[in-house]
Amino acid sequence: MNNKMARFSKVATACALASSFASSAAQQGNGNSFGEVVSFVDQHSKLLILSDDFTGASIAVWPAMQGRVLTSSADGSGGQSFGWVNRELIGSGKVQQHFNAVGGEDRIWVGPEGGQFSIFFAPGALFDLNHWFTPAPLDTEPFNIVKQSGTSVTLRRDFSLTNYSGTRFEVRIDREVRLLSDSEVWRDLRVSVVSGVKVVGYQSENTLTNLGKTTWSKETGLLSLWVLGQFRTTPQTTIVLPIREGSPADLGIPVTTDYFGTVPEDRIAVKSNVIFFKADSNYRSKLGISPQRAKGVLGSYDAENHVLTIVQYSQPNEPAEYVNSAWKIQKEPYKGDIANCYNDGPPAPGKPQLGHFYELESSSPAKALKPHETIAHVQRTIHLVGTEQQLDAIARVVLGVRLKDVRGFNP
Repeated sequence: MNNKMARFSKVATACALASSFASSAAQQGNGNSFGEVVSFVDQHSKLLILSDDFTGASIAVWPAMQGRVLTSSADGSGGQSFGWVNRELIGSGKVQQHFNAVGGEDRIWVGPEGGQFSIFFAPGALFDLNHWFTPAPLDTEPFNIVKQSGTSVTLRRDFSLTNYSGTRFEVRIDREVRLLSDSEVWRDLRVSVVSGVKVVGYQSENTLTNLGKTTWSKETGLLSLWVLGQFRTTPQTTIVLPIREGSPADLGIPVTTDYFGTVPEDRIAVKSNVIFFKADSNYRSKLGISPQRAKGVLGSYDAENHVLTIVQYSQPNEPAEYVNSAWKIQKEPYKGDIANCYNDGPPAPGKPQLGHFYELESSSPAKALKPHETIAHVQRTIHLVGTEQQLDAIARVVLGVRLKDVRGFNP
């Protein structure tokens, strides 16, 4: 293991539950079970398990990798692992030059990704994959545990960032990850309990602080919190993006589709109140929802395994500006999207892809923070496992769609 990969293990948080999950996984022999994933990763860097012994709801937090939620289960050690986990990269001990896609259902980044205020491109660099680099504190370095309990952990990291225009930021990120109780999950969904449905829900509350001595300005660049979740794909997985109905004259375009070129018509369906998007990891593409169109919720449905995933995120009531992450010099750098989704695939014919996953993402507004001023962003992830009939009742209320229509788009 080289020196960079060794940093993955600097915050090796021992947890008695981890060994019991690993032992159980060995007996299960299921390569996609939560316990098996925990057992594998634990060989390389310790995970912190937050669990509800009564329901079996469990999440694996990785302190050495920014405190990301690596994966989760609605049914304990033997339950399916919902997060995409890059075992090949983790097991190799190697560190990639541009981005270490080890996986994770809820990881913290900072925007913008592209443009004149990007923190992923060096000053004057071309906006292409060869010149795109994820800042190390958001990619390979640990966050420090401040406090923890059986169902929550709080982490912190201070670091600096420099944007494309040469502005240097001194920042702190505080991050609390908390496993939600069943009652909190159903309350947050605003639906009655559906008997027989297994659930796991958790949220990350992230706070960005300006540790510098000067106030940030729009002229030299602002930052935003950005939470991204990577999930396992199947040929029958569809992303569901609810949107506010209205004319483009009033609310702008329904969805941004040109991040990585035109999305083929057979991979997307744009309706008045919802967008369907294939999440099969066969075609690299990305969508974005503006704050005018967003409804504070994203979702997906895996018709193969009967898993409904809901992602809720904080969205201010008053108008706010969001960084633009398009990979180009921008005329309007603060008219970006509040929520995004991504389907992985080869970046070009014959080129290897990052992995077989899709992403659901959300961002905080950009704000000209004064010294020691903060901005916060919450993202909540909920997985529900049941029959299609059971999950349909939830999807109708939370996402405003019928699951047979979702399945019909992606048969």
